[in-house]
Amino acid sequence: MSPTPRQTQILKALVEEYISSAEPVASEQLEKKYSLGVSPATIRNEMAQLTHDGFLNQPHTSAGRVPTPMGLRFYVDNLMQEKQLSVADEVSTKERVWDSRFNFDRLLRQTSLALADRTKNLSVIATDQGDIYYAGIANILDMPEFFDIDVTRTLLTFLDQQSRINQVFFEKNYGEDPIHIVFGADLGWPYFEPIGMAFTDFSAGGNRRGTMAVIGPCRLNFPYVIPTLRYFSQLISGMNANW
Repeated sequence: MSPTPRQTQILKALVEEYISSAEPVASEQLEKKYSLGVSPATIRNEMAQLTHDGFLNQPHTSAGRVPTPMGLRFYVDNLMQEKQLSVADEVSTKERVWDSRFNFDRLLRQTSLALADRTKNLSVIATDQGDIYYAGIANILDMPEFFDIDVTRTLLTFLDQQSRINQVFFEKNYGEDPIHIVFGADLGWPYFEPIGMAFTDFSAGGNRRGTMAVIGPCRLNFPYVIPTLRYFSQLISGMNANW
């Protein structure tokens, strides 16, 4: 069932507040901060319906709501407004990796560092030949989702598991959209539920394929992460085109 226009407006505000705060969002917060034009009671009723329909979830210890993977995916597909990289950001990113363009290993290492720095999350770059590069572990340790040692241990273990990385990045068909969004709940792995990832393919030269990913909490800053990934993919594919 698709949300009504008013429910869509509330869902968009709630997702954006959750991305920013990492806390369950209450109706009073939305009424005060966003111009929704309805009372907290009406917002609360609509949030209850969105919860019933599977777009929101209510943590048992809170009166607020958080978006489910279904709600987050609806936001990305229908409501999100991308925040394009500035020309200055594009230039500084290109300058950071440009000197490595003739050394494939160094290029991917520098790219993983630049991607982690730009998105303030964990970056992972993998090729179908078994190369894996990652950076930004320190970025995620400040996020409340990773205060749970089991979640953090599971994610860090994933980085050393070639078979699981191949399974996620190379063995599944994600459809036509060049940017793929996967939530931990989609994978069914223990302790992966709080984790979200966005990734895209790039040309690794010759017949090689590569994937670059931004991994963090489910509440990734998708409006910024998605165009950033798109730019990095195009940049690195262009550098590798003649290899």
